[in-house]
Amino acid sequence: MSAEEIIGFVTGAVCVFLAVRQNVWTFPVGIVNNAVYVVLFGSNGLYAGAALQVVYLVLGALGWYWWLRGGTGGGTLAVHRTPRWVWPAAAVTVVALVGLLAWVLSTWTDASSPWLDSVTTSLSLVAQLMLGRKWIGNWVVWIVADVIFVWLYVSSGLWLTAVLYAGFIGLCLLGLRDWRAALVASETEDGAEPGG
Repeated sequence: MSAEEIIGFVTGAVCVFLAVRQNVWTFPVGIVNNAVYVVLFGSNGLYAGAALQVVYLVLGALGWYWWLRGGTGGGTLAVHRTPRWVWPAAAVTVVALVGLLAWVLSTWTDASSPWLDSVTTSLSLVAQLMLGRKWIGNWVVWIVADVIFVWLYVSSGLWLTAVLYAGFIGLCLLGLRDWRAALVASETEDGAEPGG
C-alpha cells in the first residue's frame, strides 16, 4: 500500500461524500484526488484509468462552474431528472469509447486489464458529465462503474482502492436516495407532479 493509494482513498471518500451532500467542495477535493490517482494508476499499468483522471480534472472544473453558475439566471444548479435523450446517447458513447480504448490499450500499451479498464473509464466519463449537470441518473451509472472497479482493483492487487470503491457503491446509493428526495421536494415546491 503506497502513500498515493492512502491519499487517494481519503480524498476519494471525501469527494463522493461531498457530492452526495450536494456540496460544491466536491470538485476541488476531486481535483486533488485525480492528481494522486494519475500517479497511482500510471505506475500500475492502468493507463486508461490514469488518462481518465486527467479528463476528470477538466470535467471537475466544468462541473464546479456548472454547480455555481449553471442554474436559472446564473445561480446555483439544482438536481434534475436525467433527460430521456441522455440514456441512448450515453449507451452509444460508452460502447464506442470501450471499443476505441480497448483497441488502443491492447495495441500500444502493456495495460494489465485493457477491457475492464476501458469499460470503467467509459462509464466514469459519462457519469462524471452527468454529475456535473446534476442529473440524478449519474448515481446509477456510478454504481455500475463502481461494481466493475472493485473487481478491477482486486484483480490488480489494489486492495485499499477496491475497498474505497466498494464504499463508493454505498455512498452512491445514499446519493441516489438523497438527490431523489431533493428532486421531489423541488418539484413539489414548483407545483410539478412528483415521481417519474
